[in-house]
Parts: sequence; C-alpha cells; structure tokens
Amino acid sequence: MHERHTNRERYFNEQALTSRKYVVPFIQSVMPVDGRTSVLEIGCGEGGNLVPFVEMGCARVVGIDLAKGKIENARHFFGQMEHGGRVEFIADNIYNVSPEVLGQFDVIITRDVLEHIHGQERFMQVMRRFLKPEGRFFLGFPPWYNPFGGHQQMCESKLLSKTPFFHILPKPVYGFILKAFGETDEKIGVLQEIKDTGITIERFQRILRKERYRIDRRTFYFINPNYEVKFGLKPKEAWAWVSALPGLRNFLITTNYYLVSKAGTDPQ
Repeated sequence: MHERHTNRERYFNEQALTSRKYVVPFIQSVMPVDGRTSVLEIGCGEGGNLVPFVEMGCARVVGIDLAKGKIENARHFFGQMEHGGRVEFIADNIYNVSPEVLGQFDVIITRDVLEHIHGQERFMQVMRRFLKPEGRFFLGFPPWYNPFGGHQQMCESKLLSKTPFFHILPKPVYGFILKAFGETDEKIGVLQEIKDTGITIERFQRILRKERYRIDRRTFYFINPNYEVKFGLKPKEAWAWVSALPGLRNFLITTNYYLVSKAGTDPQ
C-alpha cells in the first residue's frame, strides 16, 4: 500500500499544508477568518485541515469523524501543538449530533468527503442546521468521471493505481479487474462503494439548488492543489471554457472548490 495511505502523520501534515495555503485563502476571499470565527469539519480524519484555523486563533474549532482510530490520532497530533488542546474532536456520525447541543458555526468544511457520503441530498439538508445565518460551507471534492475519480490510487496494484478512467467501467467489469489484479475483498468493497457515491458537478449543483444554497465562489482545478505537496505538481485552475461545459468538465477537472451559503431561511 502506498506510504501516504499508511503514514497518517504524513497525511496529516499534507492536509495542513494544503489547507493553510489554499483552503483558508479561498474562504478568506469571501469572509473574514479570525479570532471570532467558529469552524466545524465533517469527516475530519486526523484533523490536518484544521491546523491553520488553530494557528490563527479561531474562537472554536471542532472536528467530527466516524473513525475512532482517526480521532484518537487527531487528539495525539494536536496534543503536540501549541493550543492544540483547545480543539474538540468527536467520534460519531454527524446525523447523531444535535445542532442544539453542538451549536452553529461560521465555517463548515468537508474536503474529499462528499464523494463518500450516501444520501448527499440529506447531508446537505442537515448541514444547514449547523451553519450560522451568515456562515459559509466549504466543499472540495473530485468529480466522479475525472481520471482518478474512483480513488484507484488506493489500489495495491501499481498498474491499477496509475490507470486512469477504468473506474467508470460497468460495476461487474470493474470488480472483475480489481479481483484479477489481486485486490482484497475489503479494498474492492471500498472502491465499489465509492462507485456508488461518486458525484458529478451537475448533480452537486442540482442538490445545492434543491437544498437552498447560494454559490458564493467556486474554482475548478485541472491540477488539484493537494498534488503540490503529494507529487510536486503546481496547482492549475481549469480554463473558463472547460469549467462552463457541463459533462465534459467532469472528465478533466481533478477537484472543485465551492464556498456556499444559505439562500433562504430554514423552516421553524
């Protein structure tokens, strides 16, 4: 297995660097982030994306993730940081957490998480309850049809991990190829689940409209900002004409950054 998927501290540091250099400035281009800002990350893993918000002295920083082991790692990593003990980590499903108890936030983050969620409409509907009236929700995710939208870089097979687009084959064919190249049943299950939950740009934007979100900023990337720290590749934004072409853009864009806010009031 690739080192970046097993060395969690390295992954933590990669997330922190990308968040500091690209995610925080993206948010700051629309709203201030300072000592009065409250931040919630859904699917935080070890919490690397939250590091710059701690460094900036944000008023409240919270991370939630289903994986108890990752939350344990997060508490360990942040315990070594100055002021890291102020971060609240929760090992649970966000659907089990009440906004009346946890509160509402100025900034909510999900990065490389949405494409793993079943029932994305419900998720976006529920997240409104955790967002302050003037708050912003940052979402970054890879469109399903992009060259590695199936997360095949996770494969044990070096050939499959570097083979683009084969994840869009019919599910039985995809599963047969994974099995033939020696992937474990567990890994195949994970990759097949991603095939079930993968999301396109168009579907995401339909969900935004349905769940009453306004797009405050969006940026599409040919080269994912996270590839800079992982592979030494300089991030590159997609050309405007590609970004404007429904369908085609899903095959060429490796990630989208969105910052959205509530477009209407919630029912009482």
